[in-house]
Amino acid sequence: MAATSSITLPDVGDQGELRRFRNDVYDCFGRWADALFELFDAVSCPIPVTSIAHLTLADTAMRGHGSAYAALAGGVIDAGQLRDVLAAARPAGWRPDFAVDATTWPRCDAECSPGRGYYYHPTRHSAGKPIVAGWCYSWLVGLSPGADSWTAPLDAVRLQVGDNPNTVAVAQIRALLPHLPPSGSAPMVAFDGGYDPVQLAVGLADTNVQTVVRIKSDRRFSARASVKPRSPAGGRPQRHGPRFSCSDPATWPTPTRNWCANTTPTAWSRSRHGTACTRTSAPTETRPACSPSSKAP
Repeated sequence: MAATSSITLPDVGDQGELRRFRNDVYDCFGRWADALFELFDAVSCPIPVTSIAHLTLADTAMRGHGSAYAALAGGVIDAGQLRDVLAAARPAGWRPDFAVDATTWPRCDAECSPGRGYYYHPTRHSAGKPIVAGWCYSWLVGLSPGADSWTAPLDAVRLQVGDNPNTVAVAQIRALLPHLPPSGSAPMVAFDGGYDPVQLAVGLADTNVQTVVRIKSDRRFSARASVKPRSPAGGRPQRHGPRFSCSDPATWPTPTRNWCANTTPTAWSRSRHGTACTRTSAPTETRPACSPSSKAP
């Protein structure tokens, strides 16, 4: 995707930008560089990829499946240098807006493949549940400023069984920040449902990064407790303030800041994606909903 914008027709102009990008990517490979770069080319071809061996069937492939597996097993890739190349190839006109999400590569029949786990899959089910056996990857991509689905992939990490996706995402963002060019605005990273905004905020507390996380409408929050003088009779001080429920507008606190003039929140209207409003309220504290087994006696 990073090289898509530089592709030109032969009779229109040269492909110098694309050639430079390909050379920079090749320099990131150590051992088995030619075979690894051939797989890189094969992934970019419009062919169905259900296994590594299928990549050797691409028109650009010059080696058999044995070399492909050997390159993946014994090849060397400089991950830091590759991050530099991808960050430099991100379109210059794009804002520093990014997104992190996980995707699963189903490996249901590959029982000997190491590191498989059960992960969510939107279309394939196992035993009537939307989970499959396979590998899960955490992707970090740059977002296009337009109302489209184009992205610029910047990093991908395979999650091991038992890994915390929030911790992995924080490590990916921290690794990307030094590779970004200077910008006048703070980077913003969007997360889909399933990520914990509290863990992300704590992990990125010392960085100049904004996070936007989609949460469930039934998530419960509590405002900060009001400071009251201690009663002479003693007693435990109040820990939480009024409850804030996302699904009940009556419980919403008065906004302390509106992102526009006057008293109305900022709204961005798009014909394809509807209207989004943003407003800032007083700091809140979040806590999980209590289940019958977790309530204090």
